[in-house]
Amino acid sequence: MAVTGEPSFRESVDLMFNRAVALMDLSPGLEQKIRVCNSTYTVRFGVRLRGKIETFTGYRSVHSEHMEPVKGGIRYAMSVNQDEVEALAALMTYKCALVETPFGGSKGGLCIDPRQWDEHELEQITRRFAYELIKRDLINPAQNVPAPDMGTGEREMAWMADQYARMNTTDINAKACVTGKPPHAGGIQGRVEATGRGVQYALREFFRYPEDKAAAGLGGGIDGKRVIVQGLGNVGYHAAKFLSEEDGAKIVAIIEHDGALTDDKGLNVEDVRQWIVKHGSIKGYAGAAFVEDGAAVLEHDCDILIPAAMEGVIHKGNAARIKAPLIIEAANGPITFGADELLRKKGCVIIPDMYANAGGVTVSYFEWVKNLSHIRFGRMQRRAEEARSRLIVEELERLSSDRGLGWELAPDFKERFLTGSDELALVRSGLDDTMRAAYGAMREVWHGRNDVGDLRVAAYIVAIDRVAKTYRSKGL
Repeated sequence: MAVTGEPSFRESVDLMFNRAVALMDLSPGLEQKIRVCNSTYTVRFGVRLRGKIETFTGYRSVHSEHMEPVKGGIRYAMSVNQDEVEALAALMTYKCALVETPFGGSKGGLCIDPRQWDEHELEQITRRFAYELIKRDLINPAQNVPAPDMGTGEREMAWMADQYARMNTTDINAKACVTGKPPHAGGIQGRVEATGRGVQYALREFFRYPEDKAAAGLGGGIDGKRVIVQGLGNVGYHAAKFLSEEDGAKIVAIIEHDGALTDDKGLNVEDVRQWIVKHGSIKGYAGAAFVEDGAAVLEHDCDILIPAAMEGVIHKGNAARIKAPLIIEAANGPITFGADELLRKKGCVIIPDMYANAGGVTVSYFEWVKNLSHIRFGRMQRRAEEARSRLIVEELERLSSDRGLGWELAPDFKERFLTGSDELALVRSGLDDTMRAAYGAMREVWHGRNDVGDLRVAAYIVAIDRVAKTYRSKGL
């Protein structure tokens, strides 16, 4: 974690905000309005468990209501505190603005170690926490829409959605009160993989531009690039899996809380994941070298470093020894403000968290829209698309036969061309389009202005400008 003497996570976000607004023409009043957190609700509630009452502390912070509902995950971790939740809520505001999802920023957390409780106990705790938030409209499809975060997933979201429906029996849009639900309970295909998929699309976009690759001293494409992933949770696992299986990257190291695995030839991500699921640890995995001091592996030689776990893992104490020329922040705030300064001076290119991990909120937006429209994507048009495609294929085959051309379409082409877009295909298409548009907006500022030297400041400028325009349109 960050060394002493460095700003806290919340202070880091504020300092990065300051770097951007110093280059913008905002009135001091509007600047302050965008910066501050609107409200934070702290709840302390009791649940009778194992024969006694256990008291838990939870938070829901709303950073900006320039657009409603506000959006942001709920995390379950012992490290949850008000400062962290407020910093994450601020990042959500900027993230939503950057990728043009019509939400303000919010975040929630419960100070709990979910591994200490069995499923039934977790359900009781989650439902009580949800009850406390719902009765204050801090879970509501029109006002505040949570999602999964560290320590939570589809299961917890399903419990929260059901709790909301029980308390609001006539709300036809009840399912839209949270996103990240299981597909059979109002969720959407592709949501679990969304943040990791977004990291993949972000890297593809970066490697599309020779000028950007040159800034990091890299050439070619993602194929063959040596990648170190820190954290093989939901985000790190999917990002590593897609980059290695679909783009040809070599995952040369995986860092977890209890050590690291390294293999210069490339690790099998799926194998490592299954080992962790079965054993709860990477220790004992036979397919790679084990390094006890996992944090030291962050400093190993590689082309791309993907911190995908906690905030503050790259700090003043280790930034000078980081060798990766390109870092993509799959986690929120993995690089402290001080480390960011040191890395930029070294010429390291950082693809910032507010862009890199925005896949989750983007697909959450699609799920929310699906819940409000009460129909899955692709249901109306898929077969019509297939019918039109079949007409074209049949006409081509008829022309070939009638004119004796002697050629035929490859079977795999026919199969792919004749398949209409289902929900997963449409979700991936929408995510890819979103990541491309957001990257284009960032790089336009990065390369178009002499006073902007990195992607993080560019991202903040784009996001803050969009929030400011919304506030101005409201008469502020």
